[in-house]
Amino acid sequence: MGSFLPEDYNNHNKNIGRKIQVDILTTVKGKLSSFQIIILGFAGVILMGALLLMMPISSRTHQVTPFIDALFTSTSAVCVTGLVVRDTAMYWSYFGQGVILVLIQMGGLGVVTVASFLAVIAGRKISLMQRQAMQSSLSAPQVGGVVRLTSFVFRTAFGVELAGVVALLPFFCSKYGLAGIWMSVFHSISAFCNAGFDLMGGKTGAFSSLTSFDDNVYVTIVFSLLIFTGGIGFLTWNDIVKKKFRFKEYRMQSKVILATSLFLIIVPAVFFFCFDFSDLPIKSRICQSVFQAVTPRTAGFNTADLTKMTSAGLGVIMILMLIGGSPGSTAGGMKTTTAAVLFGNTIAVFRRRDNAKFFGRRIGDHEIKNASTIFFMYLILAIGGGLIISVCENISLSTSLFEAISAIGTVGLTLGITSELGVISKLVLMLLMFFGRAGGLTLIYAAFSRRDTFVSKYPLEHITVG
Repeated sequence: MGSFLPEDYNNHNKNIGRKIQVDILTTVKGKLSSFQIIILGFAGVILMGALLLMMPISSRTHQVTPFIDALFTSTSAVCVTGLVVRDTAMYWSYFGQGVILVLIQMGGLGVVTVASFLAVIAGRKISLMQRQAMQSSLSAPQVGGVVRLTSFVFRTAFGVELAGVVALLPFFCSKYGLAGIWMSVFHSISAFCNAGFDLMGGKTGAFSSLTSFDDNVYVTIVFSLLIFTGGIGFLTWNDIVKKKFRFKEYRMQSKVILATSLFLIIVPAVFFFCFDFSDLPIKSRICQSVFQAVTPRTAGFNTADLTKMTSAGLGVIMILMLIGGSPGSTAGGMKTTTAAVLFGNTIAVFRRRDNAKFFGRRIGDHEIKNASTIFFMYLILAIGGGLIISVCENISLSTSLFEAISAIGTVGLTLGITSELGVISKLVLMLLMFFGRAGGLTLIYAAFSRRDTFVSKYPLEHITVG
């Protein structure tokens, strides 16, 4: 697919001299930062989606949908969460479902990424500011080659989604006839984008998700592969495509992502197999154990009745939801790399090392500070959101906390309270979903876009911790 090197950017702009580049950078100052563009892009698409979903043509009853419900659905779709207050199949018309699917695709690939890709197709020149926004949106390591990376993202996404449609068509068409075509398209995109929206409500009951396929090996494998593929990140896929099975040649980040992702699937699956689904037939036991280990990061489909799981099992799911997927992917959450860096730093402290290390590489203090900040923000916001929902709805803190973590992790799993929540609780969940999808540091950098230029340092003094 080609390498993403700074030369790509230089060759593409070979007619632009150094002086002009400086002028461009100068004009950027005082305008919106790339982080602010990302935030405003997401917010604008959410509002547009809400207005479309309010239209009578979007509902099966051809009635105007209340703004708060339309806004909640649009936010959940753009933030690829899957929490819903109206059953997707039973309430929304085909037009409404189509709007939701477009919002999922834009949210999964990134609003800025989609807009930039359309500009490239139209033959428009991509400015330096746009490239910076694309870099931030994709979590790319550098500006150079970001246009080519965007093209790779779309080719990969559409290719995997098409493969998912082909894999699901025989199953859904044999079961539901011609309606299976639309169901295959919808579920393939929803699964790859880790959105968790489903159309099973009209077939197996409202808000039923994939519980009717709890022992179906084929459905478990196809959905799990789509979720995993979308959740490990496009930069990781770039390494896989370029270097095939030469794992040692992968970038350190790709190695960490793959190792952490596999660990977070295998260990929880074994836990669920031993303690949560031990009374089920072996086939259903394996399917549900594997799927419940995959879907919390951050897909939101479920094949098991979560209300019947043990408290320990729900605790494991909440941890997985908080961690989420990987950087530059369709998933949300703190990210696997954040959890890995925190774990690596803990081991380094235990062993009295100066730095965390992975695969023969040292992790810098900057990454450790970012990881600690992200973890703290997610934890505080999840707990705060859970407390507000618990007080407003007069329900247990554990149930409210599950809902809040599901929102900020952009997962979509629920214990069945979403559709019954009041306006304040819905607003809290929408803010958490937006925060989880846009990213904690993106929001912070958008709010404080100017770097502190104060170069003097205060005197250093040690403080005892622990």
